[in-house]
Amino acid sequence: MKRTLISTLLALLVAGTALATEVPNSAAIFLRVFNDCPFSLVSAVDNYPTLIAIEDIKDNCGTAGWANRHAWRFSQDDATEQLFANHNGFRFGADLTISGTGEAEAGIGISPWWSPLVDGVFNFRTTDGEIACFGGRLPFYSFTADQGLTYVKGTTVHVEIIYMPNGLSEEFPGTIEYIVDSYTSGPLPFDMGNPEEPYGLWGILDNATAGGYIQLFLQEGAEDAGILAEWENITFVDLGDVVAVESDTWSNVKSLFR
Repeated sequence: MKRTLISTLLALLVAGTALATEVPNSAAIFLRVFNDCPFSLVSAVDNYPTLIAIEDIKDNCGTAGWANRHAWRFSQDDATEQLFANHNGFRFGADLTISGTGEAEAGIGISPWWSPLVDGVFNFRTTDGEIACFGGRLPFYSFTADQGLTYVKGTTVHVEIIYMPNGLSEEFPGTIEYIVDSYTSGPLPFDMGNPEEPYGLWGILDNATAGGYIQLFLQEGAEDAGILAEWENITFVDLGDVVAVESDTWSNVKSLFR
């Protein structure tokens, strides 16, 4: 009886403050985020959510430069990246294939506000097959080191990320789970981050973006080598928002039953 009443009171306390994550209706593509070879031949296909494809073929690149990088992000207008809040819970994924005669890394990710098109990646690298998650606000995890998995260029893998904000606190931090085919990292906790952070703590932070990317390595392979990344069957699921009850509010609720 008390448990039921407490649950009802808590629901009333947080009602009206929890907003569902807005499900994306399109994707925005950003070419040449890094553009060390401006003469390369870049093309993109946007048939969201069935297929997004980005191809980059080296042309007159010489030996200078490091990489060309391209990205796509979930969007509400097919032009600008959708911003996610620290308390937005969501799950997304795709069937990823990297092919071509060049070398690259590609994948999906959740990027922080300060690096919306680069940092925070679930990364598949063709040079050595490494599969690892790192950067931005994402907890590090290596499927190669921890589970012995490697990626072989030309194969298709199903990749997913699950973000749960939970309580966004030291006691109950947000968690992220990385999935590749039938393998999982399990839920990994976020650290606090910068205590002076104006965009939140213990999670992905406000104004995060999510989507995919491809980065062609210019130093590897033949002069005219190219790479193609394809994301098929893209999915996005709203997992609901979690609004932590302030400690003083919880104390007030408990005091009713003393």
